[in-house]
Amino acid sequence: MRDFLASRRARITPEQLGLPTNGPRRVPGLRREEVAQLASISTDYYTRVEQGRMQASAPVLEAVAQALQLDEDERRYLFDLARAAGPARRASRRRRDVEVPPSVQWMLDSMTQSSAFVRNGRMDVIAHNTLYRALHAPMFDSDTIDRRGRPNIARYLFLDPGSADLFVDWEAAAVTTVALMRAEAGREPHDRVLRELIGELSTLSTRFRTQWAAHHVRIHHYGIKRLRHPDVDRLELVYRSMDLPLSDRAVYDLTIYTAEPGTASEDRLKLLASWAATQPSATEPTRHESH
Repeated sequence: MRDFLASRRARITPEQLGLPTNGPRRVPGLRREEVAQLASISTDYYTRVEQGRMQASAPVLEAVAQALQLDEDERRYLFDLARAAGPARRASRRRRDVEVPPSVQWMLDSMTQSSAFVRNGRMDVIAHNTLYRALHAPMFDSDTIDRRGRPNIARYLFLDPGSADLFVDWEAAAVTTVALMRAEAGREPHDRVLRELIGELSTLSTRFRTQWAAHHVRIHHYGIKRLRHPDVDRLELVYRSMDLPLSDRAVYDLTIYTAEPGTASEDRLKLLASWAATQPSATEPTRHESH
């Protein structure tokens, strides 16, 4: 809570909000008393909330979110942090993952001209169709996959140097990936596997440490993805993610990539799709699993 709110204070200047600067400032952005003033609470109260020494009410959190101009994802993250600090959440039961049901895999397999996959909050790719496998072949062939042959997007991005060849906009992909993990850590602060992954990446990757310290938060994401595929060269794809409710204790995400009709990327994606159609189904063992 302290680090997140301090980082949000630092990105807003008094001038942006029409506040007087009153001489030199020791820290960038807003002071605590200025946030308190904007939220209509006392400075002492806000300080205790920011430092995690007080369980703030929902109206106070709303006022703080408005004062700091948080977007919807950041606001949800703030409320998740507050719930995680509460006594009820400390006693919460351990999250249990679920297997992807066959019907979801059938749905993925039916998408032959779009790349589609399901991931969990830890960025594990837990289901995919054949076009996604073909489109992200370097990730599936990476040494960063787990014993089941499943890639982890964060581990591939930050621990495999080849990821910069596949992802044209590597920095943007890195920022989004860490922001998604940050949101998951707010939802599930007691997830031991997630904590171990964050610790591993923080130890092995300076870039991950830098992004994690930035406290960016994303829950849903969409936009343009540019890939440099080893067989069909550059593709510019439109993608959108959405919730996939499989468990009341875990967040799963369905993401679909497709190309704009009439573009060179559509032609290249169709070429890749025709090649992928001759390959084993995504439900069959991969090369690593067969070993």
